[in-house]
Amino acid sequence: MNPLWLENLRIALGSVRSQSLRTFLTIMIIAIGIMALVGILTAIDVIKDGITSNFTTMGANTFNIRNRGSNVRIGRSGKRPPVYRYISYDEAVRFKKEFTFPAKVGISCVGSRTSTIKSGALKTNPNIAIFGGDENYLITSGYELEEGRNFSFQELNSGSNVALIGQEIKKNLFPNTSPIDKEIMIGAVKVKVIGLLKEKGSSFGFGGDKIALLPLKNVRRQFSSGTNSYVINVLANSPEILDATIAEATGLFRIVRKLKIKDELNFDITKSDNLSALLIDNLSFVSVAATLIAIITLIGAAIGLMNIMLVSVTERTREIGVRKAVGATATKIRNQFLIEAIVICQLGGLLGIALGILMGNAVSSYFNQGFIIPWLWMILAAVLCLIVGLLSGLIPAIKAAKLDPIEALRFE
Repeated sequence: MNPLWLENLRIALGSVRSQSLRTFLTIMIIAIGIMALVGILTAIDVIKDGITSNFTTMGANTFNIRNRGSNVRIGRSGKRPPVYRYISYDEAVRFKKEFTFPAKVGISCVGSRTSTIKSGALKTNPNIAIFGGDENYLITSGYELEEGRNFSFQELNSGSNVALIGQEIKKNLFPNTSPIDKEIMIGAVKVKVIGLLKEKGSSFGFGGDKIALLPLKNVRRQFSSGTNSYVINVLANSPEILDATIAEATGLFRIVRKLKIKDELNFDITKSDNLSALLIDNLSFVSVAATLIAIITLIGAAIGLMNIMLVSVTERTREIGVRKAVGATATKIRNQFLIEAIVICQLGGLLGIALGILMGNAVSSYFNQGFIIPWLWMILAAVLCLIVGLLSGLIPAIKAAKLDPIEALRFE
């Protein structure tokens, strides 16, 4: 590195120490902006990876038929999407009976997403999802059994009080023992555990490990509200026939719902990869919000830094005069103050990046993902800090460079 640049860097660090309070406040403002940018964008990357991996476990040859509009958000115009009739139990059962294409069909519904499950003195948080499913729910939803067994025909037909539970329930209620054949309380109902699901990780509202799966008829009996909408999960025998299976399923379900040829679909058919893409697309709004927060914060930091640098120029007028008197050119003076501004910004950027990585990986830990080093966002943050340093230091640097050495030496 050029010795002159090293000297300017040394002077810049000395100036930072001499104005420690003002510099510290500016560094913190910059750090907060960078932390918001790096932290939120890292967290979004974690969530995207989790969504992708979660739906990948469902396979490339699965799709579901669900109530239309259940995955549609309100548009930018503020208008709500049309309300469509729920898929009834009878419609789902009829489809399953009449669908003869080479595929497996499972029916499910949500009983509750905020249940508390108890066993003796132990209980879970009120965040357990209660699902009703049939004999094909596990295979069509990407779940596997770690212990125990699936529902028997008799249990499904009678709606017995039996359950398959996720790892979150085991961890809270049976930390040191097998849950098989143990009894749990779901509300006021005593239920026997017959199966433990393998760990699946967070599923962002789609069950995951915080799930208790009961026979479909049991959930209909206990949690029926008159507005339950049933989901039909279909697993094609191979990915090659997925499109043909979807076409056949669409035609049959139009018949089941008594739609005429000219009627539009009043249900959605969603492949697992399409659903994950929809969820990831919704996260783009969070990315934009994070970027705007960071930019607004950095603009405030730039104004504060420019003020510090202008005050610094005034306080060091005699020093500038001495440097010019002994041969320092206007360019060298300008570069010195620009480097000081950049140093302050980069110190704030480094602190913000460190805090942002911690923030992002806290989210990663919550969703059971690995440690992430967001190189792209770190580079973006460093570039933004460089730009902020240049822009906020330019005017003070030009002012310092234009000082007349005679007037500067006479300054008191």
